[in-house]
Amino acid sequence: MKCALVIPAWSPEEIFPSRTAAAQINYWQPLGTLYVASRLREAGHEVRFLNGAFRGREQILAELAAFAPRLVGLYSTAFGWPKAVAAAADVRGILPGACIVAGGPFPSWAGARCLQEAPALDAVAIGEAEETMVELALRLEERRDLEGVAGLAFRRGGQIVENAPRPLALDLDRFPFPARDLLGDLRAYVPPPATYRRAPVAVMITSRGCNRRCIFCFQMDRERRIRYRGVDNVIAEIRQLVAEGYREIKFLDDTLAADRSRALEIARRIRAERLDIAWFASACVHQVDEELLREFRRAGCWAILFGAESGVQKNLDALRKGIRLEQTRRAVRAAKAAGLRVHTPFIFGIPGETYAEGLETIRFACELDPDLASFHALTPFPGSELWERRHELGTVADDLSTFTYQGAAFVPRTMSREQIQELRQLAYRRFYSRPGYLVRRTLGIRSLHEVRAAWRGARSLLGLWTGRRVFSRETARDPWKRTR
Repeated sequence: MKCALVIPAWSPEEIFPSRTAAAQINYWQPLGTLYVASRLREAGHEVRFLNGAFRGREQILAELAAFAPRLVGLYSTAFGWPKAVAAAADVRGILPGACIVAGGPFPSWAGARCLQEAPALDAVAIGEAEETMVELALRLEERRDLEGVAGLAFRRGGQIVENAPRPLALDLDRFPFPARDLLGDLRAYVPPPATYRRAPVAVMITSRGCNRRCIFCFQMDRERRIRYRGVDNVIAEIRQLVAEGYREIKFLDDTLAADRSRALEIARRIRAERLDIAWFASACVHQVDEELLREFRRAGCWAILFGAESGVQKNLDALRKGIRLEQTRRAVRAAKAAGLRVHTPFIFGIPGETYAEGLETIRFACELDPDLASFHALTPFPGSELWERRHELGTVADDLSTFTYQGAAFVPRTMSREQIQELRQLAYRRFYSRPGYLVRRTLGIRSLHEVRAAWRGARSLLGLWTGRRVFSRETARDPWKRTR
């Protein structure tokens, strides 16, 4: 059966401010969608992937009309939900007999309510969708009712039916590797300029889930556990990526070092097999040490991300990060000593945070002196504890398009939205305008790619100095307001 998986059309200007987009824009390989695609193909179906990051609305519709799929899957985040609703209506207009199903983070949270908001949708895949989509395709082929397909809500005539949840997959090794051959031009999928060294860049996960309880994180597994892929399976995928011409991997695990011995084994296997691949990973500051970080470096890791989040301990506690400021300091020092570049994201707008404490976070970022720092607005993703407690802890914007780390969708009672945006702009100015930092980064340029990254960063920095209220934006009505 013909199946099409679609990310509705979007543009960078809808997410990033025009003055800083050059240094922030990124095009991730959509792993969740590619896993679904590979599982559908394994089950014998013909699959096309249409990515709205590189195709406009009209092009997507033209390709769908030419392909004429029986099953169309639309991916949606909270930010992208209005676009998914519009895309479903568009697809219904050209493929009246197709089954149109929505999936992704937002539909996984909203479930059957998506069918109320999007009359053109036939079904919603809730949670991990590999097996759900395969079973749905089989039912369509056999012209059978969708009753009992775990993890699926569907429309039956004038009724909406929500089946039982689908248990999370525990044996991740049984899934085929993501269908990256559907991506097209691999070099189009690049992270922000300063966060990779070699292209093309693949993204990869060696585990699913997280056992921590940060209030801003949306996890489908309420037991907060990590499901690991076997090391042999991980190394096999890395071998395949090298054979396909990838030169760098971004590991998207919430923390690659949650199981230290396993992380150490992966690094040593990469090195022992002489796999020529650079890589970038994320880790929690209390889960790393100098030995582990040095093994990462020897195996080709060139950079690591630590979620520093705040320079004020009470605000880290409010986020339930489970870390101490001194642990962040030690982790950054250890990574630098191991020869790794360090990226530390920070957040403004934490429940109970004041403007003065935001200034302290900026000071802490400068003290840590990582190679790269980013400053985001806390976002209350639907399904997170922050979302569930949003009215207790602050206010939430009536515009889903602000749910992007950029738009200050959540505002604590101790701060204003304008102060959050002002802190973000001030943070970027202060951190990246330090003379010592500018000299070190300039002297550290070693390639044409790094020259381009530095140029884009300089343009963005100039925009931050010359622009007033760079991160501010107008808000619109949210179609989900009545459900809150």
